[in-house]
Amino acid sequence: MPELQNCPNCDKLFVKALRPVCDACAREVEEKFETVYTFIRKRENRRASIEEVHEATEVEIDLIMQFVREGRLHLSQFPNLTYPCEKCGAKIREARLCANCRDEINEGLQAGEKQKAFEDRKRDRERARYQTYSALGDKVRREKP
Repeated sequence: MPELQNCPNCDKLFVKALRPVCDACAREVEEKFETVYTFIRKRENRRASIEEVHEATEVEIDLIMQFVREGRLHLSQFPNLTYPCEKCGAKIREARLCANCRDEINEGLQAGEKQKAFEDRKRDRERARYQTYSALGDKVRREKP
């Protein structure tokens, strides 16, 4: 559902529906994308790094990285467009984390799951140990008068 909001870039009031910024800022981003794409599309610039693209086009590095993350710039055509891993800073071409950081996080998650499973088993054993059983005594006979 559309809502009224201030643009995070220019602070103008706009109706937020499809984009998180106003129309003017969205057009500005599209113009910057066209500038970047026109630059790196040339054969001699296809091997340019993000820093070189920034220097040549004066488009912000963060915005160029956003274009790469969004898949608007196909990395198969531009092999040197990399950006830093959000955890360790290693140069990557996809996602937000490098393979080493992803593996490290996954190992931590698996270790946490193993610990939780161990604690659940331990708790179940303790419950079983102290569980009491009761048996019904002999049936009560009704005596007839």
